[in-house]
Amino acid sequence: MRSKTILFALCAFAAGLATVAGSQRGGQPAPADDPVRTMVERLDLEKYKATIKGLTQFGDRREGTDRNRAALNWIETQLKLSGCTNTERLQYVYMPAPPATRRAATAAAANPRRGVRAPTGVNNDPNKQPDEALRALNTPPSIPGAREDVYCTKIGTTHPDEMYIVGAHMDGIGWGEAANDDGSGVALVLELARILNNPDVQTERSIRFVLWNNEESGLNGSRAYVAQRQPLQGKEEPAGSGRFPEPRWLGMIQHDMMLFDHGMPRADGTLSPDQRPEADVNIEFQVSSMFAAQAQTLAWTFEVANERYATDYPATVTSHMSNTDSEPFQSVVPAISLRENERSAQIGNGWDPHWHQPTDLFATFSDKDFRLGLNAAQTSLAAIAQLAGATLKK
Repeated sequence: MRSKTILFALCAFAAGLATVAGSQRGGQPAPADDPVRTMVERLDLEKYKATIKGLTQFGDRREGTDRNRAALNWIETQLKLSGCTNTERLQYVYMPAPPATRRAATAAAANPRRGVRAPTGVNNDPNKQPDEALRALNTPPSIPGAREDVYCTKIGTTHPDEMYIVGAHMDGIGWGEAANDDGSGVALVLELARILNNPDVQTERSIRFVLWNNEESGLNGSRAYVAQRQPLQGKEEPAGSGRFPEPRWLGMIQHDMMLFDHGMPRADGTLSPDQRPEADVNIEFQVSSMFAAQAQTLAWTFEVANERYATDYPATVTSHMSNTDSEPFQSVVPAISLRENERSAQIGNGWDPHWHQPTDLFATFSDKDFRLGLNAAQTSLAAIAQLAGATLKK
């Protein structure tokens, strides 16, 4: 019954958005008092870039290291500075599988369903990082044990017991700076938190901004969140207080690698140094998931929001979502992810040569690359603002 209710609500909302977007394409001006447009216009390319740059001071932020813990503290500070002061930590313990098991899992993830045009995988050779200072920063290894995710919540005014989850993973690997994977997603979530927690913004439903840990080791941070928090959904605590520590999940939206769309590899495996003219924001759902119909509707809701509010790049909806932190949610709630390219057919086939490599550096990417990430932020902000019923106080 719950899944049908969510599907009906999403379909009705998407239909309304499509009508507005259609009139927009037909030349009708947007309403002068459109609060969503006002919020989207508060996104700023230089702020987005500065947040990614700030994350790179911690190197690759590999889980289980001091640099990862320092980055987590920095992220929590940014959330508090944005006005999202009710930050929390989800704690769990990570004990890695034996090396042979990890190698098999990595090989399976790096070789998706189509033939590989260019090599993909994880760089584990420190000597491939020519920057000595960055190499030294990334040298301390991951130590098994206690881990944390960090999150904060925008409390809904009329439906505090219902919530959309907006996430990105803060850890990286490969001996670079993890600027794109996934500094670009973390910066996007922090930008949304900054704008939606502005004092003049209120939302009917709650929104949780989550920065996952341990994505690169197997989505362990998001899996721990689902295991610990799913049973708590919608429970008022204390009774009669109107407070819901874990509001009922309405949808989960993940952001993972937002910057690089330079096209497919050439026959020799090289890629163009320039962004391709067809660059777009990829919105994925998983066609085989339990909530596939609802997730597809949610994905199209984001596509329509992109049509109306994104300034430079269109969005494309695809049906294969994998290897990102929305995956543990897909069996319990409509879940989608936003990316630079399709995970299986494109990223896994060499479309991003910086993926898990020493070249995943802030300096690698151009303003066009960063603007692609900003358009993903415009898309998510517009869709989430409308789904959560965001308005501006007079």
